[in-house]
Amino acid sequence: MRLMRKLFLCALIASSLLTAAETRLTNDFGGGYTSLYTLATGVPYTDAVISECSIARGRQNEPSVAMNPRNPLVLVGSSNDYCGTYAGSVGGVFVPAGPIWLGYYRSEDGGTSFVSSLVPGYPGDTSPYAGLDAIRTASSGDPVITWDNHGRLFMGSESSGDPSGSKKGFGDEWVARFDNPKGEAGLSINDGKRFLGSVIVARGSSAPGTGGKFNDKTSIQADRTGDSCDGNVYFAWSRFTAGASNIYFSRSIDHGATWSTPGLLTSNVKNVQDPEITVTSNGHVYVSFDQGSTNSGQLAGVGLAKSVDCGKTFAKPVVVNTYTSAGAVDIAAPAPVPAPSTAPDDPLSAEGPAAAGSSARDCGDFASACLSGYTFFRRDSSTRSAADQKDTQHEYIYLTFDAAKPGTEVNTGTSYGSIQSGKGAQSAVYFVRYDGAAGAASTPKLLDNQSAGHQFFSAISADGGILHALWWDSRNDTFYSPARPIGNSASGSVHAALDVYATTSSDLGATWMTPIRLTAASTNPNFEQFSNRQVPFAGDYLWVTSVGANAFGVWTDWRNTVAGPDPRESGGSIEGADVKQCRTFSSGSWTSDQCPHDGGLDQNIYGKVSP
Repeated sequence: MRLMRKLFLCALIASSLLTAAETRLTNDFGGGYTSLYTLATGVPYTDAVISECSIARGRQNEPSVAMNPRNPLVLVGSSNDYCGTYAGSVGGVFVPAGPIWLGYYRSEDGGTSFVSSLVPGYPGDTSPYAGLDAIRTASSGDPVITWDNHGRLFMGSESSGDPSGSKKGFGDEWVARFDNPKGEAGLSINDGKRFLGSVIVARGSSAPGTGGKFNDKTSIQADRTGDSCDGNVYFAWSRFTAGASNIYFSRSIDHGATWSTPGLLTSNVKNVQDPEITVTSNGHVYVSFDQGSTNSGQLAGVGLAKSVDCGKTFAKPVVVNTYTSAGAVDIAAPAPVPAPSTAPDDPLSAEGPAAAGSSARDCGDFASACLSGYTFFRRDSSTRSAADQKDTQHEYIYLTFDAAKPGTEVNTGTSYGSIQSGKGAQSAVYFVRYDGAAGAASTPKLLDNQSAGHQFFSAISADGGILHALWWDSRNDTFYSPARPIGNSASGSVHAALDVYATTSSDLGATWMTPIRLTAASTNPNFEQFSNRQVPFAGDYLWVTSVGANAFGVWTDWRNTVAGPDPRESGGSIEGADVKQCRTFSSGSWTSDQCPHDGGLDQNIYGKVSP
């Protein structure tokens, strides 16, 4: 009877919220951020970072979200949150000296509304929670989230800054832990609310260009099977060293307090990244990843490594399927601009300008300009995976990936391409079901076979016999062409072009319902909000989470961005990518943007109940 009541509740939540409007997770205006310490304890606390985040109208991207398996009304989301970038600015002069950090966005009504906050431990946090932080970073990103079955929440991240202020990027991997203030017996509405601390899982040294190791591209998953390894937490990431990348893995058997020595999973393959962890009902652990092509003949595709001892050891990974990658590439043609008088305000600036004639994966103005003249954000083919920990009849791994659609290849006539410079194609999202017990994969099939539009950055979730998937889609772009970047016309102007579409399957992926559009209106992903307002950045993923029929998806969105001319461009802007900014030219130099609160940086995370 208890199970029937729970199923009825889930169905009621799903049916009542599916028609709801999109919800904004990042409420960085009108006093919208609250310290997590206050949220958990009720004790008032604020600081310069929380105050800035409450009025910032800043940037957020690379969202993640996880639904509480004990109570689907409780969701926690995150993103790379730039809301604190201008914290500490004084005398009316805006200086980008504040942190970029992990958001903590909490809903207790199934995603109808969210309270916005930050994971504790950010530079400038002096709350009682700050003393529980045992990590070393000035900025963090690539957030990932998982729940166990006991009210505990885990958030993984990579660090991308030295708190001492040096240019050395540590590249540490770390995990933040949360629980119910009353323990597992407490009301499930309070699960994942109390901060227990953050610990380093793997230490990096410096960026690959300086000969060190840089850890990036995170994934986290908890065992919720109720079996012998229930409560284990698993963490995977990409380690980049000079000229190489590999997938590493660590596990915790004490609820994230300590972690095993990182182990290499991909000794037999090269050029790999974007791991994702899944756990099947028998406790077997799988790590999927993107396998890039190499000069030695390795083909791009989906890789998968398997462990049958709860993540202690792994077999050599196998290739599930191969594909032709589809992303964005051009040729750098940097143009000079008088230097700003203050430091730039995001990590993309630290990469420095690309050398003329070199390959470029995003394009904009000045140092970020490309030979084609187009403006576009970076994107690459990526793989996502999910497993249903409640399915005791199968050992299925469900995979989605985006790739070039055969038969759509075209010569672009410019230096831009999605397969390679000068060669484009339509990108589409595919689905594969891998049977871990048999070691066999189904034939990849399109989730939604459209004649127009690019599909990419898919996400998938599985629980209680139901699958949910979503992706970015440009089918509503009136200027769509496989020969051009997303949102670009033939003349090089940019416009709103992206939507989110979602679908579901109730027969283990054999059939999928007709996808529906989650976004009420298309959004423009090519606003130049990064690298000192020179280049767009959309992040590297979207997310969907589910408990049975209840699903919720999140994405990066530009509906609130305020466009405006860039005064550094002679003759005014015509491409439609520039954002509101305020600069003056004096003594041979442009000032930095002195109106960052006016909406030019207003990139947000939105979400909605998903089919």
